[in-house]
Amino acid sequence: MSTQITNEDLELSVLETDAAETPTAAQGVASGLSEPRAGLIEDQPRGEGAGAAVGVETSERLSSLDTLESEAIHIIREVVAEFEKPALLFSGGKDSVVMLHLATKAFWPGKVPFPVLHVDTGHNFPEVIDFRDRTVERLGLKLVVGSVQEFIDRGELAERADGTRNPLQTVPLLDAIQRNKFDAVFGGGRRDEDKARAKERILSLRDEFGQWDPRNQRPELWNLYNGRHTVGQHVRAFPISNWTELDVWRYIEREGIELPGLYYAHEREVYERDGMWRAVGEVSMPLPHEEVVTKLVRYRTVGDMSCTGAVVSDARTVADVVVEVAASTLTERGATRADDRISEAAMEDRKKDGYF
Repeated sequence: MSTQITNEDLELSVLETDAAETPTAAQGVASGLSEPRAGLIEDQPRGEGAGAAVGVETSERLSSLDTLESEAIHIIREVVAEFEKPALLFSGGKDSVVMLHLATKAFWPGKVPFPVLHVDTGHNFPEVIDFRDRTVERLGLKLVVGSVQEFIDRGELAERADGTRNPLQTVPLLDAIQRNKFDAVFGGGRRDEDKARAKERILSLRDEFGQWDPRNQRPELWNLYNGRHTVGQHVRAFPISNWTELDVWRYIEREGIELPGLYYAHEREVYERDGMWRAVGEVSMPLPHEEVVTKLVRYRTVGDMSCTGAVVSDARTVADVVVEVAASTLTERGATRADDRISEAAMEDRKKDGYF
């Protein structure tokens, strides 16, 4: 007696085979694998999926962190597959460190297949630059640096009256992108940081001048990303766009990711200006009427020393920071970045000009 096999039977068989042989994106990078990996932090994969056997059926759903990780890794892989010469913006700040960690997972056991790019203002925190260099050396990455100071020395940029150099990063950034012919640049921007970043797509097209038009953005329905561009244009990619500051810190805690020490509570000489605690340094000196005090502080975001404020905090561990961030009602940029207070549309104006 013959048995008739229907199309439905065939589809079910294929689905079962795929489920048994193909792990999810999160399982593929975080499952228990015996070989060492070229990871950012350590040689063994970590995460809530660690130890799970590939192909074993489970009724458990992915956690929120696993879902965000899976989405980010998918975006990174899609961009690398679609573009000829991508790069990743890496300053040594927490978001760029998480981005590099995700890229490491995305291409394990191979190396990250693109260089990292940093626009150095010359006013960065020394410990962050040291962390950047150590990380690049450990992972064997190519570091491309765009220098604001070099443009000032050549007379192509002028110092601002307020002393901050963060708004001056746009020209060196666009120059580095054009000079190295990068057609896609990964950034660690998140939608919860600022209203300008909230309206930007995950793949954001920049025109021949590196500019962004918020009124001319492409739809991203069903997680389909359109990277089409013409010669001279490039795309900014934001794989952790849907993450929050709390998600970032929970992920850092779960993965055991190393960060520069200034993200945790430490004693530092500071002075108060515009409601923020500024660090005392060569490029950040108090005015005669501003009193210098020593406080226990930490940094929620890392930028130019002359425009980044510290917050009074006793959070010395990642767990402490997670609790602190969960109770916060202000975004890290809104609370600690003077360059975002220049105007109501400061971030959007800079992004239109080519800022990341």
